[in-house]
Amino acid sequence: MPSLPTEMRTIVNARVNGLPPAQIRAFDDEISSIPGIVKLTLGEPDFNVPEHVKQAAMKSIAANNSHYSASRGTIELRQAISDYLKRTRDVNYDPASEIIVTVGATEAITATTFALLNPGDKVIVPSPIFSLYFPSISLTGAQPVAVNTAAEGFLLTADRLERELAAAGPDVKAIVLNYPNNPTGRTYSRAQLAALAQVIKAHHLIAIVDEIYSELVYDQPFASLASLLPDQTVLINGLSKSHAMTGYRLGYLAAPHEVISQVSKMHSFMVTCADDTAQAAALEALRNGQADPVAFRAHYQQRRDRLAAAMRALGFNIALPDGAFYLFAKIPAAYGDDDFRFARDLAHQAKVGVIPGSAFGPGGEGHIRLSYAAANESIDLAIDRLTDFIKN
Repeated sequence: MPSLPTEMRTIVNARVNGLPPAQIRAFDDEISSIPGIVKLTLGEPDFNVPEHVKQAAMKSIAANNSHYSASRGTIELRQAISDYLKRTRDVNYDPASEIIVTVGATEAITATTFALLNPGDKVIVPSPIFSLYFPSISLTGAQPVAVNTAAEGFLLTADRLERELAAAGPDVKAIVLNYPNNPTGRTYSRAQLAALAQVIKAHHLIAIVDEIYSELVYDQPFASLASLLPDQTVLINGLSKSHAMTGYRLGYLAAPHEVISQVSKMHSFMVTCADDTAQAAALEALRNGQADPVAFRAHYQQRRDRLAAAMRALGFNIALPDGAFYLFAKIPAAYGDDDFRFARDLAHQAKVGVIPGSAFGPGGEGHIRLSYAAANESIDLAIDRLTDFIKN
């Protein structure tokens, strides 16, 4: 097998070399080979893609739609995204100049950070949060400023944001908000977002908002910062969670045209364009699939309630999620804050796979994330095994 000569091993990018592997995937890979393990690890809906969406994808293939699309996405899909955002958030985005179709929300995040950030910039990142944000900021030479929100119910308040901005100094350019949040499931009310919007506007920040779980909110209406502050918001979303389309890798972002013109450059450098089949499927989902997330959401809420009740009965402290499909639970006191040790013991001794909370940044230590985007049978088996593990 080839091996780079010793004298050449310093050629790698220093910023990349200094980053650890993605901890969520790394831990999932570590425990996946355990025989018989039940995994509540990844945010992967267990539902199939809706049949009408699959049919649209197959029709696209049969019609030989297998060529480069416009880099920003087909104009039909961008119009459907614009219509969806107008209907659900009452915000007007021009399909031609203010929307980009991306290869998943992941690409949208990376293209945005590389297009907007410079070395020395600072970005406020309420934590715990989906871990991709930290390296995607750091690789630009900017500095993520993690704000531990555990003591405030895993939500950033306007007062706390003011204090963090004062402490961070004048180099703060942006803030990241992910709601409903991965890993906690917490989300913001319209009033809470309005208070944050006042601070963001006053400090002339760009708000990068990740709304990938927006269709999966249970007990309150979904609210978007883009509805309150469209001129300073980069809205990121996609179809992976709402329509169980993770494998289609179809996301999008919407923002003022001055932002889009720069993000579009990074998007074209990175991926050229999203593929035709995924775009055809997304077009069908947005035009005719409004009921699909409603059905999924009802199942997720039932699973949330069952899993949360079982874990509380075992003594776990849980902030009941407002949306998404994760439970974020405090581990038993005997483990202190060593969530990796607890998760490894749970995997090897009880054959239940979860993700250590430390993988999501400050505030996650001493917790575990359980994904209930899994079959009912898997959740029931995980509850039985977790019960035996805790009691014994």
